[in-house]
Amino acid sequence: MPLTVGVIGPEDLVHKVVAVGGEAGRGRLLPLPYRHEDETTDIVTGAGSAADALLFTGVVPHGLAVAAGVLDRPAMYVPYSGATLLRALVELLRLGHDVSRVSIDTLRRDEVLETLTEAKLPTEHIRVLPHRPGLTSQDLVDFHLGARDTRGARVAITCLGSAFHVLEQRTHAVRLAPSRHSILATLQALALATAGRQSGDAQVALGVIDLPGADDRSADDRLADDVRVLGGSLAALPDGRRLVVTTRGVLEKATDRFTRIPFLDGLAARHGTAHIGFGVGRTAAEAEALARRAVNRARSVGPAAGVVSMTDDVDIVIDAAADGGGETGGGTAPPGGAALLARRAGISPQTLDRLRELASGDRGEGLTAHAVAEYLSVQQRTARRILKRLERAGAAVPTGIRQEGQTGRPPIVYRVRL
Repeated sequence: MPLTVGVIGPEDLVHKVVAVGGEAGRGRLLPLPYRHEDETTDIVTGAGSAADALLFTGVVPHGLAVAAGVLDRPAMYVPYSGATLLRALVELLRLGHDVSRVSIDTLRRDEVLETLTEAKLPTEHIRVLPHRPGLTSQDLVDFHLGARDTRGARVAITCLGSAFHVLEQRTHAVRLAPSRHSILATLQALALATAGRQSGDAQVALGVIDLPGADDRSADDRLADDVRVLGGSLAALPDGRRLVVTTRGVLEKATDRFTRIPFLDGLAARHGTAHIGFGVGRTAAEAEALARRAVNRARSVGPAAGVVSMTDDVDIVIDAAADGGGETGGGTAPPGGAALLARRAGISPQTLDRLRELASGDRGEGLTAHAVAEYLSVQQRTARRILKRLERAGAAVPTGIRQEGQTGRPPIVYRVRL
């Protein structure tokens, strides 16, 4: 079944992305335009099940959707740096404008300076306002007009359509639009991420529930009601324990991205001791072996605990104290403190402390595997594994990709909250 990507942004950019992607055969592209970026949240929630993934025409609407917590499927945005910015500068030069004194919003300052330096253009009078959560269209307008009035900026380069419509009435303004290369690269990365997630969602997930002494029929009836949230089947094992059969996608949703087991507290209250182990594997045999390993580890955690075991040697620990039904996920570290998060993510407390230092200084730009690898002095594949473990533990959320001028697949950006 072909992938359906919902394209969200202003109408003209949405049509451009759909046209470019359609020519390249990048699956089915569903246009979801808005009149103003403030409509982004309603557009995302209104997409429903019509789209398997979401592609935003820029970082601003993507950031609004992330802040509203409405992203429930793979989502990325088309970056405007590199070739997109260079193309705009070349056009300004062709028209005779002074590009040594311009103001630029939304892009990162280091990306802007790198592009200008590579083009052998001066940078000392370039004013940049990077994107950060909470910036409004009026903030961008005020920045550009201030750069004109106090810094002598001759041209305002903006990535936001609503800001451009105001600026073009008051100064010379240019609106950036994503380049063909950026559109195709982002669509490819989004398709790969979505395919990987869909494949992962279909993985077999088996759970072993150990309730000492709970072998009467009434206990079975109540347990069947408890596990209905997992949308699977329940069976009795020869040793008296119960087996739950479901899929990773359903399990991840029911447990708030592996941060809580909704019925663990109830089982603990009724039986005093409750151990639950889930295994997620490529085959039923692998999932069963992981589930047995998980339930054995749960016994060592405490009288009421759950563990989710993955194929890459990740054990996510969930104890009853952390399963009070509170809100987790969405980039907020799970309750229970650093020690519990370190256990869930399968990383050392010392590494978690270093990551907290790094995340506290990212200025809202997010972290990539490259940044983590440099800060921790580890290989990038190790850094990617660390970020994936934090994602599974509910402390990291992928928010898009970043074009950094390198070849190959663009790096994934994570919002980390520790």
